[in-house]
Amino acid sequence: MAEPAGKRLKSSLPLCRAHRSSAGSRARHNLQAAVEEALCGVSSLLWDGAYRLKALASVFERDDVALPRVASFFHQEALKQEEEAQAMLGYLAERGGNFCTKDIQKPGCEAVLAVLPALELLMLQLKEEADVLVALSQLARHNGDPHTASFVKSHFLSPRTDRLKLIGDLLTSARRVGCTSDQTGGFGEYMLNELQEELTR
Repeated sequence: MAEPAGKRLKSSLPLCRAHRSSAGSRARHNLQAAVEEALCGVSSLLWDGAYRLKALASVFERDDVALPRVASFFHQEALKQEEEAQAMLGYLAERGGNFCTKDIQKPGCEAVLAVLPALELLMLQLKEEADVLVALSQLARHNGDPHTASFVKSHFLSPRTDRLKLIGDLLTSARRVGCTSDQTGGFGEYMLNELQEELTR
């Protein structure tokens, strides 16, 4: 039994306010409107995250910061994020749903000029996205869509655990070598850039 049109479950999911349902789509199969809207909102969240990571990568490419391996690491993370967003959009299209594009906002990381706050921001972003993906999986199960719940768990949540562990290790290493939260990171940031093998994976 479907929910009344005006009623929404309380959740932390980023919903697409201007979403236009694909109720008339011939490819649509067992995709509840709430799940479709949540998939659309989560896709937008993943795209925003990729944009933020590209902005962070550009910080470390600047001539006054010049940490090329750190910049490369953030570029690689941005590519992973874009691949996840593409996979989410592909799944939404496969199920017969619509994706609503929205305006690109500023990434909100203009004040980040050092490795330690950049890694902390990445850790916060990944944790927030993991929470949202768990909520999406629960919403899908609540709406009788185990396929979406399984897809989210296998394609997004499981790989995210490894990424969170890697970022945690990098944060620990950054603190050990003396990276600071201000722009004068100095020798600690240089050591992290030169010696941390995880930056080149």
